[in-house]
Amino acid sequence: MKVSLDHIGIAVGDLEAALRFYRDALGLEVSGSEEVAIQRVRAHFLMLGDSTGADSEDARAALELLEATGPDSPIAKFVDKRGPGLHHITLSVDDIRATMARVSARGAKLIDEHPRIGAEGALVAFVHPSSTHGVLIELKQSASGGRRPAVEDQTIRRFVLGDLELVSLYDGFFRLDGGSMFGTVPRSLWSSQVTPDARHRIPLAMRPLVVRGARTMLVDAGIGDKEHEKFCDIYGVERGRNLDHALAEAGLGPEDIDLVLATHLHFDHAGGFTIRDAAGRVRPRFPRARYVVRRGEWDDATHPHERNRASYLPDNFQPLAEAGVLELVSDDQTIMPGVRVRRTGGHTDHHQIVVIDSGGQQAAFVADLMPTTAHLPPAWIMGFDLFPMETLTAKKNFIREAVDRHTLVFFEHDPRLAAGYIQLENGKPRILGTVGSHGARDGHDESL
Repeated sequence: MKVSLDHIGIAVGDLEAALRFYRDALGLEVSGSEEVAIQRVRAHFLMLGDSTGADSEDARAALELLEATGPDSPIAKFVDKRGPGLHHITLSVDDIRATMARVSARGAKLIDEHPRIGAEGALVAFVHPSSTHGVLIELKQSASGGRRPAVEDQTIRRFVLGDLELVSLYDGFFRLDGGSMFGTVPRSLWSSQVTPDARHRIPLAMRPLVVRGARTMLVDAGIGDKEHEKFCDIYGVERGRNLDHALAEAGLGPEDIDLVLATHLHFDHAGGFTIRDAAGRVRPRFPRARYVVRRGEWDDATHPHERNRASYLPDNFQPLAEAGVLELVSDDQTIMPGVRVRRTGGHTDHHQIVVIDSGGQQAAFVADLMPTTAHLPPAWIMGFDLFPMETLTAKKNFIREAVDRHTLVFFEHDPRLAAGYIQLENGKPRILGTVGSHGARDGHDESL
C-alpha cells in the first residue's frame, strides 16, 4: 500500500487575506480553483516545490485553501466554531477501498462508510480525528493517477448515490465530424473547446453506466466489436481498452448484468448489445439480461429512412428480438427501483435519458441530450439531431432541474469527464466539481 502526502487543507474566512500571504508573500502559484458544489466549498490549490525541477507537478504536494460558498457549508461551520486554520491533511493512496478496509480492521473510526466524489473528481473518505491523534485525515484516490488527467480518460468511476452504486465504464473512443457535432455553432467557437484531427473529426468517449441496486443494470453498451475495418477507419474507432476491460475492473462479467437499458439504438450506444460468436452468429452479449428499449425507438430503428439509416445497424438490436430477450416500454416509467426513463426526443424522436434517485439524491445519464460538456449551452446542438427544437426545450428544462436538484450528470461522450454538476453563474450554465486543465472547467458565455 503506497501512501504519500497530497495536500494540506486550510480553512479560510478571508480568502484575499490568505492569498496575500501564501501567494504574494511566499510566492506560491495558484494552480487552479474548483468548486465542489455538494460540499458548498471552493478549493484553491497552491503548489509546493520547484516547478522547474525534476519532479513533475503530479508528484508535488499542495496547499488547499478552503473557502465556504454558503453559510451551511462544513467549512463555514468550522471557521465559525474554531476560526480559520488547519482543517485536514490529505494522503494519496492507490486503492482507497483497500486502505479503508485496512485502517478500519485496525480499529480506526471512518467518517465515510463508502468513498465519495471530491475535488478534482477524486474518490475521498475521511478518518475521524479521534483515531488520528486529533488530526482530520482525508484519504484520496486520484481520478486518473495524478493531479492532471489525460486528455482522453479511460478510467472507471464509482459513485455512491443513496443505496445505489453507479459505475461509469468505457468502451474506448471514436471520432465524428466536428462541424456535425456542433451543428450551427461556428468552428471558431467550438474549436476552442475541442481540437479536431486532420480529417476534421473530434474525439468522443463511449461511457456506459452500471447501476447496482436491487438488480444490476447496464445503460447503453458502446460500439462493440462487430464492425469491419473500413467502418473503424471512417469513425476513428479506438478500443484498445474497451467494455470488457471496464467490466472486469468493476468486478463484473457479462453474466452479472440483469438488465440492459437503451437510451436509443444508434451504433455507438447499442453496438455492444450483441457479439459475433466463433461460428459467425450474432447473439446477445449479456446472457442473463433482459434488454429494455423504448417502443417508438424500436419502430424507428427497424423502419429507418434515408436520414437515419446509417446510425441504425440491425445486427446491434435485431438478434435481441430473435432471442426473446427484448422488452419494449411505451412510456416514461420506473425500470427498477430508483431508476426511471424520461423521453426527451430531439436527437431521435424517442431518445430518452435515465434519471436515478436514491437517498434524497439524484443523478442523470443524459446520453445524446448533452453528449459532452462542450454541449452544455442549450443552443449548442448536434447537426445529427433530427428534431433540434425538441433538444433545445429538453436541455433548458433539464438544466433547470439539474441545478435545483443538484443532480450528478453523466456525460456519455465526453473524452475527459465522466460526470459533474451544473451550476448557474450570472444565468449561464457551468460544470462544477469536475476536472479540467486548470481546475473547474469553464462554462460558455451563453444564457439559458
